[in-house]
This record gives sequence, structure tokens and C-alpha cells, in this order.
Amino acid sequence: MELDQIVHDFARAMEAADSRKPQAMSSRTPSRRYQPGIGPFAEDEAIKKTLTEMKCGNAYYLSAGKLQYPQSRQTCDLALGDPPDWAIEVKLARVGRDNGTYEDAAIKKILSPYADDRSAVTDCVKLAKSRFPCRRAVLIYGFEMEDRPLIWLIQAFEAVAASHARLGSRVEAPLRDLIHPVFNCGGVFAWELLSS
Repeated sequence: MELDQIVHDFARAMEAADSRKPQAMSSRTPSRRYQPGIGPFAEDEAIKKTLTEMKCGNAYYLSAGKLQYPQSRQTCDLALGDPPDWAIEVKLARVGRDNGTYEDAAIKKILSPYADDRSAVTDCVKLAKSRFPCRRAVLIYGFEMEDRPLIWLIQAFEAVAASHARLGSRVEAPLRDLIHPVFNCGGVFAWELLSS
């Protein structure tokens, strides 16, 4: 399966998960629920919900799950194929909050060059150094925010990541007609990591 198809399948599955009107709970105030939609969910939970939909639509995704890095306790977010022919690290680019205010920490989660921040940039480095015997990619999904276009963050990621790893061409698919009033549209973007 090619990365372009995976990205489109991920986007359609995320839209399907969103259409079920899931409601995330606040990690800080457990009694508080966010407004319905996939947008407020933490990255791991959003990936799980998206994978559930992907598995319903295509047998290729039935074995999808996490993949342990060789000689490490760390895991890669998404392994596709059996045996895996893709190892994909996934990151959430959410520059806003459920109430429409800005979430500045999101930029760090995409652009930080420091390993402790576990950013999309450091995921590139980790994947490039891994000994996975399959193709490798980084996937970023995110939501549009007024006055903070998602594409600007994606372009900044490409500029920073290029100094740390060799990326293939960007592939992307839109996220449309989402039910959350703030996280109502966005996109899914991915790049294959190429050998040096």
C-alpha cells in the first residue's frame, strides 16, 4: 500500500469516527466532558478511534497496531501490514483548545529538536535511526484555527525536519465537515523517510 492511500484512508476514517459524536473527558477535571467530536481527543485515543474505522473498511488494516523499536522500550505509533511494511509515527497538531483559545504547546510537539519533547521532528530522527526493515513515515493530523493556518505549521515542520532527516514529498488529505464547533476541519499530512 502506498502512503498516499494510507493518508486518504486515515482522513476518511477520522471523519467516520468523528461522525459517531464521541465525547472526550478532560484529563484535568474528570467530571468535565469536551464538546462532541474527534478534535478534543488525545492523540492515542484519536488514533485508536480512527484505526477502528480503518479496520472496518479494509482488510489491510486488520493487523494495524504499535511496533516496538529494536533494542528499545519505545514503540512506534502505527505498524501496517503483516509483517509490517510501514512504521509510521503520528503526531497531533492542535493549536487550539476546545473553547477556541490558543494552545501554544502544540508548536513544540511538532517542531522541537529536543528528544525529551517527543516532537514530530525528533520522531523523524528516531525513525531514521531505527532498524525497522520496512518503509517509515511521519504522519501529522491537525485542525484549522482562525488566524493560525495549519499549513504554516506543516511548512515549518518540513523546514526544520529537513535538517534532521531526508523526507519524501508531502502527501495530504483534508478533514472536512467535522462536528466540533472549533475543530471542524483540518488535514492529514505525511512524508516517507528516505534513506540517506
